[in-house]
Amino acid sequence: MLQVHHLNNSRSQRVLWLLEELELDYEIVQYQRDKLTNLAPPELEQVHQLGKSPMLTDNVDGTDRIIIESGAIIDYILRHYGQGRLQPATGTDEYEQYLQWLHYAEGSAALPLMLKLYTSRLSPSEDPSSAALQSRINDELQRHLEYLDQALEGVDWFVGNSLSGADIQLSFVAEVAPLMYSGAALPNLDLFRQRCHSRPAYRRALSRGGVYDFGPRD
Repeated sequence: MLQVHHLNNSRSQRVLWLLEELELDYEIVQYQRDKLTNLAPPELEQVHQLGKSPMLTDNVDGTDRIIIESGAIIDYILRHYGQGRLQPATGTDEYEQYLQWLHYAEGSAALPLMLKLYTSRLSPSEDPSSAALQSRINDELQRHLEYLDQALEGVDWFVGNSLSGADIQLSFVAEVAPLMYSGAALPNLDLFRQRCHSRPAYRRALSRGGVYDFGPRD
């Protein structure tokens, strides 16, 4: 059986959502963040030395295969268990777009988001260079969020106007965006977030994995 090493209030919630969409059997191994530092517990390092969630364990011929990185986990699940669901057919233009969005989410898009979250705790008195850094981060963040908002103009989902693993991967960006911008500033991205929240499989994943608290709830 597939095992998801799931850290509370983390991006591993997306993996649970994918598994619920596919209606696959899986087991959750729960981990809790440290209440003071908000860091992952050291127990995750016993699974993989990086100690980062999500991680997926798949028992193959009696041996545990450990997959790390959200994009790789989504790709692995869909290739081995998706039966053609939630991704375009290989060899098509839509499949190439799908791969691009899948990797973009944790590549270009996630970097300014995470930098904004981390550096927002700094004050100019603590770090005089933070103002200049914040300006650069804000510019990059706005560039990427506007890019995503424009990509959703007139469509519900990013690839072929059909839900795919790329949408599930990109949902983290939509979750965090309301912490920094109003829904009116990014209307298409806000509607995308609401569509994600309305999926029965998304709600089942929340009930199993716990509240995904990166932004306001619907």
